[in-house]
Amino acid sequence: MLFSFDRILYLLDVLGRLLLALLLGGIIGYERESENRPAGFRTHILVCMGAALVMITSEFIYKELVPGNDIDLTRMGAQVISGIGFLGAGTILREGFNVKGLTTAASLWAVSCVGLAVGIGFIEGAIFATILVYITLILLKKIERQFNVKKQYKNIFIEAEANPDIVFKLTNIFSKYQVLIKNIEYINSENENRVILKFNVRPPHAFRLEDIMLDICNVEGVCKAYEKR
Repeated sequence: MLFSFDRILYLLDVLGRLLLALLLGGIIGYERESENRPAGFRTHILVCMGAALVMITSEFIYKELVPGNDIDLTRMGAQVISGIGFLGAGTILREGFNVKGLTTAASLWAVSCVGLAVGIGFIEGAIFATILVYITLILLKKIERQFNVKKQYKNIFIEAEANPDIVFKLTNIFSKYQVLIKNIEYINSENENRVILKFNVRPPHAFRLEDIMLDICNVEGVCKAYEKR
């Protein structure tokens, strides 16, 4: 037999732990997503599942490779957490003003954990995790799209003078009406002295677009404001 009964039970235990990490990370990610946080559903799943794989791999080293020796099982996980953060941060900051790249940073971190497992010979765990990460990135993306539909995000375009202070004035108005800003994008204008700002926002239930547009147009430096789907 290729696998003994005990080996099959062990592999099922590994798969069960990774699936549990996927579930628990998804629960937290769902809550964060509903609160309009940048790090949402898939990001939390990838981080939680990658961390689980690190500890499973450490356990594998302790039990299978050097049983009975006094080994610090947390050392490998600590090095991964401190090391991969630099690469993940670079991926996020590279996107400019918008908060993007969080899922990419998490996938890089998870893939580094898969690499640790493969390098030490923990092939089964690495394969299971790779399949689950792939499912998270491809199939679960549809769930994230549903959040945007339910939240009824609006795109508000504001043409204003090229003044750095204008963004702070506009964000203060949005805060006044309890409007959540998901991201802000700068768009080049044909007029060199002006800039177009695209605000992707989620308004509260009691929201009158006319009220906020009136306040925005009264801001010094604002030329016009309009909504566009």
